[in-house]
Amino acid sequence: MTKGKVLVVGSNATRIEVQGGWGNTGQYLNETVVPAMAILAAGYEIVLATPQGTKPHIDPASDSSQHFGGDEVAYAAAKAFWAEHPAMNAVRSLRSVIEEGLESYAGIFVPGGQAPVVDLMQDADLGMILRHAHGQAKPTALLCHGPIAITAAMDQAPAFRASLIVGDKAKARDLAKGWPYAGYRMTVFSASEEKVVEDHILHAKMHFDMPSALEAAGGEVITNSTDFAPHVVEDRELITGQNPASDHQIAARFVAALNRHLATA
Repeated sequence: MTKGKVLVVGSNATRIEVQGGWGNTGQYLNETVVPAMAILAAGYEIVLATPQGTKPHIDPASDSSQHFGGDEVAYAAAKAFWAEHPAMNAVRSLRSVIEEGLESYAGIFVPGGQAPVVDLMQDADLGMILRHAHGQAKPTALLCHGPIAITAAMDQAPAFRASLIVGDKAKARDLAKGWPYAGYRMTVFSASEEKVVEDHILHAKMHFDMPSALEAAGGEVITNSTDFAPHVVEDRELITGQNPASDHQIAARFVAALNRHLATA
C-alpha cells in the first residue's frame, strides 16, 4: 500500500515561439526522472498526466549524462526508467484526472524544460488542479521553467500569456489580478540562464523571461546570482527550483513536504 498518489504534470509541447519564428523544445529528462524516482522511493504512487494525455517529448538538449553530474550509470538508469517504468507510460489526460477526482492526490510536481511555457502556463485543466491544490494546501513543486505553469491558475491565463508575447506587461499585471499565488516567494529559470539557452540551443531570443513573467503575475521572484547552481525556494505549499541542477534538492524538499502534509491530514 502506498502513502498516496502524486500527480506529475508533463507538457506536450515540442515547439516554442521565439522572436522571428519557432524553436524546438521539450521536457527535461533529469528534471522529470530524478524527482519521480525519489517520490516512488519515498513510498508514493505516481500518476503522469499531460494536456493531451500522451507521453511528453524529451528535449534532446537534456538527453545527456551532463545533467546527471557526468554519471553514466545514473544517466542510463534514468533513460531506462523513462522508457520502461509503468508510471512513465500509463499517461493520463489532465481532464481525466479531474473527472476521476482530485481529493486522492497528495501533491503535484511539474518538471521543466521550456515546454511548460507553451502549453501548461495557459492550460485551463491545470488551472483547476492548481486551484484545488492551493485551496487544500497540498505540496506543489515546480522545477526550472516549470514554475511558469502556476500562471494557469489565473482566470485569464491565455490572455496573460498573449500579453507577455507582445511585451504588454501592464496588461499582463491587470489580467493577473486575483492570482492565488500573488505574494508568494518563488524561483524560476533566470534571465541570465535563459540567455545561455537562447545563444547555444535556440539560437534566437524568447519573447519574455520567466522571472519577469512571474513578477508581472504578482510573485516575489528570487533567483540565485550563480547561474546553474542548485537553488530551491519554499513558501507555504509552494516549492520551486531554479534550474536543472536543482533536481535532487527539490525532490528532497518535496518529499519532506508530502510527508508533513500526510502527517497532518
